[in-house]
Parts: sequence; structure tokens; C-alpha cells
Amino acid sequence: MKYFYPLLPFLAGWGLLLASDNLATIGLVNGLLQLVLFAFVVCLPTWRTGRMSYVDIGWPWGLTLIGVITYLYSDGNSVRVMVISAVYAIIGARMGIGALQLLKMGHLKEELPRYKYQQRRWERDGKTNTPLAMQIEGIVQGLANASFLAIPAFVIGFNPSESISVFEIVGLLIWLGAFLMESVSDAQKLKFLRAMKKAGKKNQVCNVGLWKYCRHPNYFAEWMVWNALVIASIPSWIHMFEFESMAIWGLLAVGILFASRAMYVTLVFYTGAVPAEYYSVLKRPEYKAYQQTTNMFFPGPNK
Repeated sequence: MKYFYPLLPFLAGWGLLLASDNLATIGLVNGLLQLVLFAFVVCLPTWRTGRMSYVDIGWPWGLTLIGVITYLYSDGNSVRVMVISAVYAIIGARMGIGALQLLKMGHLKEELPRYKYQQRRWERDGKTNTPLAMQIEGIVQGLANASFLAIPAFVIGFNPSESISVFEIVGLLIWLGAFLMESVSDAQKLKFLRAMKKAGKKNQVCNVGLWKYCRHPNYFAEWMVWNALVIASIPSWIHMFEFESMAIWGLLAVGILFASRAMYVTLVFYTGAVPAEYYSVLKRPEYKAYQQTTNMFFPGPNK
């Protein structure tokens, strides 16, 4: 059973959508399509190659799929539906295109470090059946898209009100700023790596631009993307009070907040900062000094 415990919260989140009077249909369609997507893009390649890196393809394109399904199945205000659908599609496509480029360049022929680190966790927890653990991991990612990560989109897409709330404006502005921050930080790191390669320098620490203010500005910005969606969904969640049972309405609020919590844990501990830094310390001699002077996740002045 220890292999299957990680599935439980996300199955509960999907069950919450299926129990909703208003989101059951869209939740069912999305859940089934996410499982099909992950079966062919993640689970099957993982089984054939013994590498989990295909999650980096399936997960972002699953977000784009949420955007498409929201556009096709939501009955709320058309402008609101188009905006939230576009936001999800853009979030997923940006990362998904990058993952396809890595695949094309051959970088996925070796396991990515964050998934190597995950196997270290399995060894620590006594999970010796690595192929099974890999499949469970892929399914967990698909269920995340089927449950908590989809709830903000579906709740916003349900809202028929033509008036725009200040929460929606603030959420959209935060999303735009975070999306730009994530894109800029990725571009700065790519430029740094190219410059170091041209100079013939290996294993250098990227501490330029946004990377001067925290060690993972791209991860922080990605987390803020989801916080923006949480903020934007508040007025639509309030609007649902008249259309859902008290229990489901309250649990939807928990689900919306859990999206932020889940992304924070993922980006800091699960597949984000902690695994990346484990290998950076081993590979880059100056990384420990970088850790001592620069915040890990939240941007701030050098220590």
C-alpha cells in the first residue's frame, strides 16, 4: 500500500469535482482525458525506457488540455471563460514546448536529476519496486491535473457574471508579472550558460539578473502563477454558494487553496529546489557559497 498512498489526496480532489452539482461533467471529461494523455505520453514511455523524465512533457501539456476543456465545456461568461482558458493554455504551452525541445535535442535520453533524486527517496522509504513507483509517480501527476490544478479554471469558468471583480484584475496582473518573471529568469540562465560555454568555463553558478536575488526565481515565479489563479477564483467561488451544497462549496475552497500548497511543496521539496541543489552542490564548487549569500526560494537582498 505504501506505493499507492501518494494517489489518495488527488483521487479525493477528483472525487470532489465529480461530487459537484455543477462541475461533475467537466471534471469527468478532464480526468479521463488527462489519464489518456499520461498513459501514452508518460506511463508508456517510462515503462519502455525506465526513465520518468517524460513527466516534463505530459504535465505541462495537461495544463494546456485543461484550458481547452474549460473553453469547450464551461457555461460561464464568455470573456471570463476565454481569459482563463488562454491563461492555462499559455502556462502549459510555454513549458511543454521547452520540454519538446529537450526531447528533440536528446536531453531526455538520460534521466533528469530531479527524477534521479526521487529514486533516492524511494530507496529511503523502502520502495524497491522501481518500475511500479515510476508508474505511480506518472499517474499522480496526471491526477494532479485532473483534480486540484483544474479546480481554479473550472470554478472561474462557471461564473456567468458580466461584472469583473477587483480580485480577478489583481489575479490577472499577478499572473502576468509572474509569467514574465519566469520567462525572463529562464532566458537569463540560458544566456549565462551559452556565455560560459563560449568562454570554455564549466560548472559555473548562475548568479546574474534575477538569479542574484534568489537561487530559483523561475520556481518562485511558477508558484506565484498559481497564487494568481487562486486569487482570481475567489469571486467565482463566492458566486457558487447558491448553486452547491454547503459541504461541496466549502471543500472547493480547500481544493483551490491546496493548488497553491501542492505547487509550493512540489517546487521547493518534491521536484524543484531541493533535488536541484543536491546535484548542484556536487557539481559546482562555488554553489555552497551561493547558498550562503542568496535566498533559496523567496527573492530578497544578498545576505
